[in-house]
Amino acid sequence: GFWDPLGLSKDGDAATFRRRRVSEIKHGRISMLAAMGYITPTFAGKFPGYLSPSMGLKFADVPNGLAAISKVPAFGWIQMVAYALYVEASALNFGYFDEAVSKQQPGDYGWKPPLLATTNPELKKKRLNAELANGRLAMMAIIGMFFQDGLTG
Repeated sequence: GFWDPLGLSKDGDAATFRRRRVSEIKHGRISMLAAMGYITPTFAGKFPGYLSPSMGLKFADVPNGLAAISKVPAFGWIQMVAYALYVEASALNFGYFDEAVSKQQPGDYGWKPPLLATTNPELKKKRLNAELANGRLAMMAIIGMFFQDGLTG
C-alpha cells in the first residue's frame, strides 16, 4: 500500500513526489551499504596491508565505528568526498543516464544486475517495494548503530 503518515503528498504534486522518492531510494541504498560496512569488519575481518603506507597505518589499526573517523588520513577523506560528489553529480544527468531519465522511473538507471533483473512487471514491482522497505529499515539501523556507538564508544 501507500504509506504517507505525515501527509507530505496530499497536495498531489507529482514532481515533488518523484523527487522525494528518488531521494528515498538513494538514501536507502546508501544506508544499506553503510549498515553492511559498519558490521562487516567485525565478522569478516579487515583488509590485509596498509591503508596509508606513508603514514604506516594498516587497515587493522583502524577501529570500527565512529572511532575510525579520526584515524582516516586527509587524502582518504578527499577520495571519499570526491566519490560522493561524483555520485551526486551523476544524479544531475550530464548525459550519462538519458535512458533512465526518459523512463521516469525513480532509482532505475538502466543497469540490470545479474540474478535480480526481471522483465516480469509484477515481480519487478514486488522487488522495488522490497528495496524501499529494506532501505527504510537500513536508514533506521545505521542511525541506531551511530547512536549506540556514540553513546557507548
